[in-house]
Amino acid sequence: MTIQRMDNVGIVVKDLDAAIAFFTELGMELEGRAQIEGLWADRAVGLDGVRSDIAMMRTPDGHGKLELAKYHAPAAVSAEPENPPPNTPGLHRVMFTVDDIDDTVARLRAHSAELLGEVAQYEDSYRLCYLRGPEGIIVALAEQIS
Repeated sequence: MTIQRMDNVGIVVKDLDAAIAFFTELGMELEGRAQIEGLWADRAVGLDGVRSDIAMMRTPDGHGKLELAKYHAPAAVSAEPENPPPNTPGLHRVMFTVDDIDDTVARLRAHSAELLGEVAQYEDSYRLCYLRGPEGIIVALAEQIS
């Protein structure tokens, strides 16, 4: 048996509204919000007393999704260091293809995004960059140029 598809990537955040605003500015659409709690959630996640709010964001083409989650209980645990470098083991980054990388970077800066390096060009194919967004999430952007 093989997998059918990748459904979503989950990201835990402290400020759900700020994360929604950031990914909306990037061009994602809010598909819905929900409160998650109960024995089924405890069992699925492996924690006792789970109570969280989630927001499902989807890409305009409908194929990519992010599940943003804010835990009320049990309290979220902060990772060390708070903003690990891109070569830290674990979830590395989420990458999006955009029409205009310069415009996208400028719009995301209004949501406290910071470039980790600079916008760089890979051969004659792409312009690429890494940004650190809300909660230290690393977002990579790619603009196809050929």
